[in-house]
Amino acid sequence: MEAPSSEDVYDYIVVGAGSAGSVLANRLSADPSSRVLVIEAGGRDDWIWFHIPVGYLFAIGNPRADWCFRTVAEAGLGGRTLAYPRGKVIGGSSAINAMIYMRGQAADYDHWRQLGLEGWGWNDVLPLFKKHEDHYLGPSEFHAAGGEWRVEPPRIAWEVLDRYRDAAAQCGIRKIDDFNRGDNEGSSYFQVNQKRGVRWSAARGFLKPALGRRNLKLETGCLVDKLLIEENRAVGVQWIQGGVTRRASARREVVLASGSIGSVQVLQRSGIGAGETLSTLGIPVIADRPGVGANLQDHLQLRTIYKVSGVRTLNETYANLLRRGWMGIDYALRRRGPMTMAPSQLGIFARSSPEVERADLEFHVQPLSLDKFGDPLHPYPAITASICNLRPESRGHVRITSADPAAPPEIAPCYLTAENDRLVAARAIRLVRRVTAAPAFARFRPEEVLPGPAIGDGDEDLARAAGAIGTTIFHPVGTARMGLASDAMAVVDQRLRLFGIAGLRVADASVMPAITSGNTNSPTIMIAEKAAGMILADNR
Repeated sequence: MEAPSSEDVYDYIVVGAGSAGSVLANRLSADPSSRVLVIEAGGRDDWIWFHIPVGYLFAIGNPRADWCFRTVAEAGLGGRTLAYPRGKVIGGSSAINAMIYMRGQAADYDHWRQLGLEGWGWNDVLPLFKKHEDHYLGPSEFHAAGGEWRVEPPRIAWEVLDRYRDAAAQCGIRKIDDFNRGDNEGSSYFQVNQKRGVRWSAARGFLKPALGRRNLKLETGCLVDKLLIEENRAVGVQWIQGGVTRRASARREVVLASGSIGSVQVLQRSGIGAGETLSTLGIPVIADRPGVGANLQDHLQLRTIYKVSGVRTLNETYANLLRRGWMGIDYALRRRGPMTMAPSQLGIFARSSPEVERADLEFHVQPLSLDKFGDPLHPYPAITASICNLRPESRGHVRITSADPAAPPEIAPCYLTAENDRLVAARAIRLVRRVTAAPAFARFRPEEVLPGPAIGDGDEDLARAAGAIGTTIFHPVGTARMGLASDAMAVVDQRLRLFGIAGLRVADASVMPAITSGNTNSPTIMIAEKAAGMILADNR
C-alpha cells in the first residue's frame, strides 16, 4: 500500500460527522494553522425530510437516512428483535431524532465525578452546555444566547396534552417551565432544537458554518475499515470510499465520534477490544480492552396507547384530506402546525416510588398513535403515553460479527434482564394508568389499547406486559466508557484518551459511564465540546 501524500496528512482526523463530530470539526478547525479531516460514512443532508421536523416519520427505517440496525432477539422482550435507528447522514442521529433539548439531571454528572472523573460534575459541565446554546429566552443563570445550538419552544398546542398535564398534577406531579436547570422532576412541554419551525441538526449548527474554512475537509460516503496504529499510537485512518481504499495520516490525534455503535465497530476492527472475541474473528489484537463494546445502556420506552373521545388528536386530523392540506399550507406560510411537531411534545419526569431520591421515569406524551414509525396512524383518536426507566441497571453489548466493515454489528441491549428494571417497568405502567384515570383526563373516556385492559395490575403481569410493548427510545450510551486506569473495563480516561493507545480519543455518547436521566443528544454535544477543549489544550 502506498504511503499517503502530503495532501493526506492532517493534524486531526475526526471519524464521524454526527452530533459529536460536527462540534469537533467546528472547534478543532477554528485555529487556521491546524488541518482537520472529518470522515463520515453517511451522505449529505440534501433531502427535504431531514429539515421538516415531522420528517422523522419518513427518515427512521429508511436506508437513505438510517443505518437500519437491528438488535438480537431479546429475552426480556419475549424474544423480539427491535429496529435500532442510527442517523446515516451528516449531523448523525440529530438529523432524524426527536429534537428534544434535554441535559439530564445535575446528579447524573455529579455521579460521574464521584466515580473519580474529575471535571465532569454538574458545575463543570453547565458552562459547556451554555457555551454553544442559543436559547429563545436569552441569557440567564441556566441558559445562554448566541451559540450554535438553537433551542425553541414547540409551535403547536393540543388540548389533549394540556389536560394530560393537568391529570399529572392531580397525581402530585408539579408543573414546571424548564427541564434544564438540574432538576427535571415535573411536567412541561419539551423545548426543541429547531429554528423557526425547521429542524436544527448538529450539522446545521456546527458543521456547515465551518465548512468554508480552508483548513477543514469533509469526506462523505467513507466506510472506515480500521485505524492505522504504529507502536501503540494511532497515526491515521483507512477507509473505503466509492469502492476505493483510502487512508490519511494524523500528526496529532485521531478522534472517534461515531457513536455508541459506530465507534465500537471501528475500535474492534482495529484490534482494540476483547482479545478473545477479536482473535475468533481473525483480527490481530493490538490492545486487549474487554470494556470496548460492553456497558451498553439504553432507555426502554413502554408505549401505552389510549383511545379518547371528545377531543382532537393528530390521528383524525391527518386522516382528513382537507385538514392535511391545511397542515401543509400552514407550514409553508407560517412554519407552524403539526408539521413542526417533534415526535413527543409533553414531557413528565416522576419517581417510580416514594423511596426513589430523584425522578427515575420519563413520559413522552404524543397526541397520536401508530404501531411503529413508518406505519400509518391509527384510524381512531388516541394518544401515546410512552414511559421509560431513566437509570436502568441492565447492561448489554455491541460486537462486530466480521472484519468486513460492511457487516452489521451484534447489538444486544439486554433490556429487562435486571430484576429491578422489571419492577420499575411495572411501577411505570401503573403510574400511566393512574394519571390517565385522573379526573382532568377521564373526561375524554380513555380506553386502554396497550398494554390492554386484560393485563392485571400485579408486578409480574405488568413486567411481562412491559416486555411485550417495550421498544428503544434511541439512547444507546456507555460502550467505551470513561473510568480510572485501575478499572480494567474502562476504555478511556477522564480526558477521553484511550487506555493503551496514544494519539487516540473517543468523544461521543459511548464514553458515558452511566446514562443521563433524559434524552441523550445534547449531553453528547456537551461531551464533544469538552473534548475539543481538552484536545486543543493538550496539543498546545
